[in-house]
Amino acid sequence: MHDLTLNPRIVEIRQNVLKKNDLLARELRKRFQNVGVYVVNLVSSPGAGKTTLLTEVLTRLGKRYRTAALVGDLATENDADRLRQSGAKVRQITTGTVCHLEAEMIERTLQDWELETFDFLFIENVGNLVCPASYDLGENQRVVLFSVTEGEDKPVKYPTIVNSADTAIITKIDLAEAVDFQRKRFYEALNEVRIGIRIHEVSARTGEGIDEWISQLEADKSAFIHSSGSL
Repeated sequence: MHDLTLNPRIVEIRQNVLKKNDLLARELRKRFQNVGVYVVNLVSSPGAGKTTLLTEVLTRLGKRYRTAALVGDLATENDADRLRQSGAKVRQITTGTVCHLEAEMIERTLQDWELETFDFLFIENVGNLVCPASYDLGENQRVVLFSVTEGEDKPVKYPTIVNSADTAIITKIDLAEAVDFQRKRFYEALNEVRIGIRIHEVSARTGEGIDEWISQLEADKSAFIHSSGSL
């Protein structure tokens, strides 16, 4: 059997795909900056609670800001339907067999949206901690989520996504005691990969930590607007 990882043609194709994605992501980032919309890309394993948390965040943010979300999944619009309960504008991106979102998918999905009518745009990536790490979507902030039920060594198992993230969120924190979550070990694992990464602990069920994360997002958006000169 041939080892495709050593095939120069395969390597070249992958490099070209990533280069094309990065160029398009750069254009998307300029577009977002020009209209002053702050973009957050959420990445996690399946079942970490992205959709439940994002629904709650959109509901709370929607009281003060204009919000929208794109949600990627291999099939169905179930997550998009759940997010729409928040009142935000939501669109599903069905990827089929592709285990991540790409900048071209984002651009295509946003073609008929008036981005200047939004303050925040959230992108819920396909549930995967490997593929999304390589694909810039033009976001301002990449957030990686880990639930307390996944174990304390998850960050060191997936160092690439942690290194590419700006913020780490520990979800389902209300279950920490029940599953004997070792907080100290988890923090050590995160900092072993990326020293000083920003960390939030949240529970979508109890609401713990959500307002604190929202406050941080508001501060991040304010700094973004100030630095870019966007209106």
